[in-house]
Amino acid sequence: MNPESEPEPAPKKSRAGRNLPAAILVGLGLLGIVGASLYWRPEPFVLFVVLLMWAGLWELRQAFARRNLRLPMVPLFVGAAGMIVSAYRGGGEALFVAFVLTVAAAVVWRALDGSGLGAVRDSAASVFAVAYVPFLAGFVVLMLAQPDGEIRVVLFILLAVANDTGGYIAGATMGRHPLAPTVSPKKSWEGLAGSIVLATAVGVLGAVYGLGESPVLGIALGVMTAITATVGDLAESLLKRDLELKDMGSLLPGHGGVLDRLDSMIITAPFVYLVLSVVA
Repeated sequence: MNPESEPEPAPKKSRAGRNLPAAILVGLGLLGIVGASLYWRPEPFVLFVVLLMWAGLWELRQAFARRNLRLPMVPLFVGAAGMIVSAYRGGGEALFVAFVLTVAAAVVWRALDGSGLGAVRDSAASVFAVAYVPFLAGFVVLMLAQPDGEIRVVLFILLAVANDTGGYIAGATMGRHPLAPTVSPKKSWEGLAGSIVLATAVGVLGAVYGLGESPVLGIALGVMTAITATVGDLAESLLKRDLELKDMGSLLPGHGGVLDRLDSMIITAPFVYLVLSVVA
């Protein structure tokens, strides 16, 4: 056989069926963007969050269309940007007001396009999209607006990375007991334990050396992050199973879509924000 005609070897995939080199490169690239945006000024990071929210909403639009659900993208895009900026400029109250206004605008926009059961279903899907994507992500921006906000955001992101890394390593090497086989067969109790161990280690280091707080805070953050992130992963897995999708999108090679990367983080963000607001 002519060597030139031989097929190229397939990209190396992880146990989860991902292109592992691509996933690592994309993950490092995202961390680099976050780090660079936070290093100079907070505003570029806020803009980056807005762009991610737009991408996530677009992925939901594409996914919901499989069930004949139509999201009114104009009010959702405008409202998402308004919610993120409001959270940074005005705090939690401004985020909630912007959330209510976005929901109202989406419902009215859809009602002007027709009434009936279809409008009710589309409006309900819009409320879910607004709450799931920009509202939860707004808590990350609320962290940024606090004293030492950059450190808090970096700690939050490192907790999420540690959760994913610890879960992947422990699950791939020792995973034997499924955590939720009917929802996500590849998740295991061993993976959850790995997430707790590594996230707790990062939490303790971040609490002591980053925030100057007690190691107890780091332990609480690590355990809480592992639990809430796992719930977020399982929630999106359940959503994708209902929509008959493997990934929410394909924007991030090796990861899938933006929501496949952020599903655990946006669920975790409110809890980390609340704990840090009370303790640190």
